Amino acid sequence: MTTVTRFAPSPTGRLHVGNIRTALHNWMLARKHGGKFLLRIDDTDAERSREEYVEAIRADLDWLGIVPDAEERQSARLAKYDHAFEALRAAGRVYPCYETQQELELKRKIRLGRGLPPIYDRGALALSEGDRAAKEAEGIAPHWRFKLDHDEPIAWEDGVRGAQKFDPAQLSDPVIRRADGSWLYMLPSAVDDLDMGITDVLRGEDHVSNTAVQIQMFTALIAAHYAAQQIPAFAHEALLVGKEGKLSKRLGSLGCNAFRERGIEPAAIVALLARLGTSLPVEPIADRAVLLDTFDLATFGRAPARFEDAELERVNSAIVHQMGFAEVADRLPKGMDEAGWHAIRPNLAHVSEAAEWWRLVTGPIEPREFSADDRAYLSEAARLLEWSDDPWHALTAALKEASGRKGKPLFLPLRQALTGTDHGPDMGELLPLIGEDEARARLARGGE
Repeated sequence: MTTVTRFAPSPTGRLHVGNIRTALHNWMLARKHGGKFLLRIDDTDAERSREEYVEAIRADLDWLGIVPDAEERQSARLAKYDHAFEALRAAGRVYPCYETQQELELKRKIRLGRGLPPIYDRGALALSEGDRAAKEAEGIAPHWRFKLDHDEPIAWEDGVRGAQKFDPAQLSDPVIRRADGSWLYMLPSAVDDLDMGITDVLRGEDHVSNTAVQIQMFTALIAAHYAAQQIPAFAHEALLVGKEGKLSKRLGSLGCNAFRERGIEPAAIVALLARLGTSLPVEPIADRAVLLDTFDLATFGRAPARFEDAELERVNSAIVHQMGFAEVADRLPKGMDEAGWHAIRPNLAHVSEAAEWWRLVTGPIEPREFSADDRAYLSEAARLLEWSDDPWHALTAALKEASGRKGKPLFLPLRQALTGTDHGPDMGELLPLIGEDEARARLARGGE
């Protein structure tokens, strides 16, 4: 069977690092097995969904190189949910409820006070036809719940967590449809997974109890409506945390927009998130074929996966140091060629820093104050400078012989006079870029 996975964001905000990781892992799971990866826009919440977020989701996935094979939108599939709902209703698996939020909260508190699990008490099932008619005559429209089967435990072999088992009597019958007729997450998701042939659902561990409920929903839908379909395999990965615990308070700063503004490369995000939470080391691997080759749910751990900005910056810096000129040419300052990129690349943490380092070549540079000895030394350097294929090493060899200097006293005044800095790119690569006339002029200025 062809592996088919999906990423199903709601377009109510921007993608953040948590759901980027979910999208990436589902894309990798599909690609690993030569399957298909679907983007499903879960936009049934018309009040909160925004088209601008749909566009942003597409743009962010494209920037990250997580390209779906197809896209679906739940708002275009409402008739299918109606059909499935009616099939479940005919099978006695959904029922109307009339409690207000306040009434439900009071019931919850009473159960907690009695030491009972705070689940729905199925009070609506005790209503007669007359009771329901009276409620509706009062103008109270019902919301609808899926009726869980309490006869058998819910069990599955989770791709990350191993054997899972739930007692359905300890779960609330989930609300699947609001009083205004709009859909909640549970039923449309199950319908779509069956309808689209989803074989594997990989998501966060906060969905484990949802999976228990949806397994019964899948079973009921297959019996009533999708006779030829199979229930997907499920895997639940550990959630991301930060140094201070949950990432929820700072997710806004951990989205693609923020990463782009910081100069983080998409390859660095992918390299980090591909391995985060697994037993494999996080490495600056830009080749996705390598990441895919080592991707395996068996390596995923159950401990919370720690996301740290410092680690992302470390990976990003290493990725930048691997990038070829062609990959970055359109982002470099005017006049910087391949030799310039090669010279300054080891000093960069972000490609955007290239312009700052390129000023060492183009000038102007900050003049330095030198001692009398160093001024005499730099004047001698200006005199001895001869251009060749390797002017730096020719100059330092001549100065070493003429002055007797070595080590830092030999090299540092030259770097300071030529670049205005104490450290930076390899001078053997940088000096040819500065050019003979400008280099001699800078050395002469240092000697004045």
